Amino acid sequence: MDLEQLRALAAVVDQETFEAAADELRITPSAVSQRIKALERSVGSVLVRRLKPVVPTPAGERLLRSARQLLLLADEALLALRSEQAHDAARPGSAGGVTELLRVPIVANADSIATWLPPAIREVALGGRIAVELLRDDEHATADLLRSGDAVGAVTADPRPVQGCSVRPLGTMVYRAKASAEFAARWFPRGATAQALGAAPVMQYDRKDSHQLALLARVAPEATPPQHFIPDSVQYVEAVHAGLGWGMVPDQQDPRGDLVELAPDWREDLRLYWQSWTLDSPGLAEVGDAVVRAAAVLRR
Repeated sequence: MDLEQLRALAAVVDQETFEAAADELRITPSAVSQRIKALERSVGSVLVRRLKPVVPTPAGERLLRSARQLLLLADEALLALRSEQAHDAARPGSAGGVTELLRVPIVANADSIATWLPPAIREVALGGRIAVELLRDDEHATADLLRSGDAVGAVTADPRPVQGCSVRPLGTMVYRAKASAEFAARWFPRGATAQALGAAPVMQYDRKDSHQLALLARVAPEATPPQHFIPDSVQYVEAVHAGLGWGMVPDQQDPRGDLVELAPDWREDLRLYWQSWTLDSPGLAEVGDAVVRAAAVLRR
């Protein structure tokens, strides 16, 4: 298998069309198609379904993960070599060239992205040699992007290592059932009873969000309240502040305690972990170390 063929496979799947992949690789769509066909001949399997959008076949999905690992290592080695060559050729007063960056895709849950994770991204970006591509998914689904190869590192709630990955504990995000003072006075004048929870609107992030429904299943299993969906972590908390509904809010998003806690024992401790491919990649190690340092706020 040829590196450029593997790069064409990754580009077609990421960009979803041969034309967009050609633009990214700066070659013609015909050249992209030829590389994919050559790769398919070499492995003896069809790797992509030529639809719009292009989707990988099961064989393509299996190859993609290994392809992305190999491309990461190859790109990192090439950038290191170019950096050494540029350093050796540098002369006092010479003009600097454009610095190439290593692309490192990682995935995290929305609440981490909105709270403790940005300092890690800034630290890595200021290092000047890595471009982090930050993807978002539910903390119970982020590990799936490691399996598919779409991400090389993940903030996840799953402590079980994905095959070929290592795990490091990050800490705990504490979620508490909260609402605005006005909302609590209107909907819970006698406290957050099961009857009141059945009528009071509840805020949901999206249909993968299990925080609120898990609490309802525990304290008011018969409750079927109206639900509002706001798939943005910051706007979600703003909506709770505005009185649209109650929701499970991380401590990091209510640092001054402006919201009313519905009951002291209505909390969820979400343990988070950093999973990443087990590769000899200094760039991936740098990103992982920055993530673990930023997560120190979760361990206080």
